[in-house]
Parts: sequence; structure tokens; C-alpha cells
Amino acid sequence: MDLHEDARSQQDDLARLRSDLHREPEIGLDLPRTQERVLRELDGLGLEISTGTGTTSVTAVLRGEGSARDSAQPRTVLLRADMDALPVQEATGLDFAATNGAMHACGHDLHTTSLVGAARLLHTHRDRINGDVVLMFQPGEEGWDGAGVMLKEGVLDAAGRRVDAAYGLHVFSSMLPSGQFASRPGTLMSASHKLLVTVHGEGGHGSMPHRAKDPISAAAAMITALQTMITRRLDIFDPAVLTVGVIRGGTKRNVIPATAEFEATVRCFSDDTAALLDTTIRETIDGVARANGVTADVVFENEYPVTVTDVDETAFGAEVVRETIGEQYYTELPNPVAGSEDFSRVLAAVPGTFLGLGALMPGLEPHTAPNNHSPYADFDPSVLSRAATVYAELAVRRLDRFAEGALR
Repeated sequence: MDLHEDARSQQDDLARLRSDLHREPEIGLDLPRTQERVLRELDGLGLEISTGTGTTSVTAVLRGEGSARDSAQPRTVLLRADMDALPVQEATGLDFAATNGAMHACGHDLHTTSLVGAARLLHTHRDRINGDVVLMFQPGEEGWDGAGVMLKEGVLDAAGRRVDAAYGLHVFSSMLPSGQFASRPGTLMSASHKLLVTVHGEGGHGSMPHRAKDPISAAAAMITALQTMITRRLDIFDPAVLTVGVIRGGTKRNVIPATAEFEATVRCFSDDTAALLDTTIRETIDGVARANGVTADVVFENEYPVTVTDVDETAFGAEVVRETIGEQYYTELPNPVAGSEDFSRVLAAVPGTFLGLGALMPGLEPHTAPNNHSPYADFDPSVLSRAATVYAELAVRRLDRFAEGALR
């Protein structure tokens, strides 16, 4: 079966679907319009479809009809796409740009579209598929742990038995040339942690700061001290990244407020460093607070674990890309990436891998193009047919290998 040729024939339809999804982004675990559109696109494909209760997820099971399928206990592969957007005001100027204050700035509209395309390919060739395929359309990847919700609701057992392998992919608006796939065996992406700090001082008049205890200046000092802490308390070969993305405090320029707050994302690559960060962040903030005569409440929470790919499954993913798209379209990453993924929860439960896919717009350079999460991030829609092909080929070929007994 030539899935890539079939996928190319879908390219225009996939591009239109992506534009429609991009125009109406939704945030978090509740994506009713996105769910409705995905259900409409899957209608008529003969899938066993269920929706989530704790989130507007869509789980679709395709039953293969290949001659080697073991009807008593068929093997199962899972393919995942996330569907949620970000609270970013879009500034791309696209004809189909979002105007509701949210944006598909991380390319999840392409992921969803590509998995719809894969579903169509698999449906067309289901008589050659030697097992079952679970299609996981997931809300809430951007900090809402949608994967964790879907795992609790049984997505890994949706076909009637635990899936044997799982695959996901993620597009990038920079870093990689358009159409280029990349991954690595083992540690691929960082763990993520949430840091929330509330500084308590004493309010007063801006002209007499000595009569108050300024939480804003203390918070600023904490933010600077935390960056120094990262470089002086952690092993450079087991690194971490701490980025403050939110600062709140004050109501008027000549009023010293009673409280100030900031929020940060913290990324690392090992449990040892995560434990050290929990301790040293608290020590640093407490020390700065005491020096400034204020107090601080600190919340440090684990969000997503480290994304670790299976060595054999990653080699298999590379093989699929090279044989179906082209030898030159796969690159092994030399280092892990400091982004985080709740697909890490799936990979912690079953063997699998996660592929990056360059979607760099024509005329831009990988290292200077707007990055994912930027209000200017744009993604090349021409990669949709390739992504759909690789999704489908991963499922078909892995089930063939199971049937052949070539892999565990």
C-alpha cells in the first residue's frame, strides 16, 4: 500500500481542516467546538468512538482486517494528537488567524489534522492492517495534564486490551527545516514543574518606601537570585531552566502594595535535580525575603515527567521515516530538548517514541524564525500529508512486525 501517495491526495483537504481549526482555538480541557469538528471528520470511517468525561477528548478504535490479525488477541498500537491552544493573542496576520485571544501557537491544529488524515488512510487500507489502532485526540496538553486524564479514563485499554506501542509527533515552527523529522533514544524532553510565589509585605506611599515593606522590589530580587541559583547550585551536566512568565503586583504607580506574585516554569532532566530544585528554590526565596523584611509563600509542583523514548521504538520510528519519506528526512538529535510533554505519561506506561517534525515556513531560517508559543509562530501546512503518512505507517508497520514476531 502506498500511504504516502494517498496522503498527498488529501493535502488540500487537510490544509483546509487545519485552517478551520486554527481559526477557532480553544484552551484547556474543555474544547467543545474542536471535539465536535473531530467527530464530524471521523464520521463514516467505521471507528469505535468514545468521548471523555473529565475532558472533551475523542478516542477512536480502528479494527484492522488483515489476514494475519489474531482475532482472539489482536495487538494494538496507539497514535496520539493533542488539540488545545494557548492564551496568546495571534499576530501572524494570516487570513485564518484567530481573533478570540487564543492561538494555536504550538501547532496542535496540525497534529489534530494529521491524525485525522491518518485515520482516513488507515480506514482505506484496513483490510491490510494486522491489528487494532487507537487514535487518541487529547485536550489539555498545555499545562492541564490532558494525557493524565485520558490515561485515568482508560485510553490505553480502549481496544479491549493494553496497547503494545504508542507514538506521537510534534511540529516546530523553527529549529528544523520543513519536513524534517527528528528524535533520539532515551531522554528526549525535560520534566516540567510549576513555581508559584506570593510575597507578603506592608503597603505604603511610594514616596516613603522606608515606611513600608515593598513586596515588588523583593520579588524582583528573588527572580534575579533564582537565575543565579540555577548557575551556582546545579550541576552543569544535569541542567535546569527557570523562566518567570507572570508577575503581578500593585494598582497604581505611587502605591506600594501589600503583596506581589510571580509564576515560573522550571524544567530539568532528572529526579535528583528536581528534588534539589525544590529545596534550593525555597532556600533562595526565603533568604531574599528575610533580607528584605518580607515573607513569601512558595508552591513548587511537579507537572510532567521526563519524556523518555524506547530505544527500539525510536530506531523503528527512524526507519519508518527514512523508508517512507526519504533517508535524508530523519535526524537524530544530539541532545534532549527543554520542552516538556504530557505524552511522557504514555511513554512511561508502554513502549513508544515521539517524533519532532519541522514545519518552518518557506523563506525563514530555522534559528531565527519565530518559535513555538510566539504570537508570530506560523507553520508550513505542506507537512500535513507527511505527518499523516508517518502516523499511519507507524501503526501499519508496527502491527506487521508484531504479526511477524520480529519485535517484542
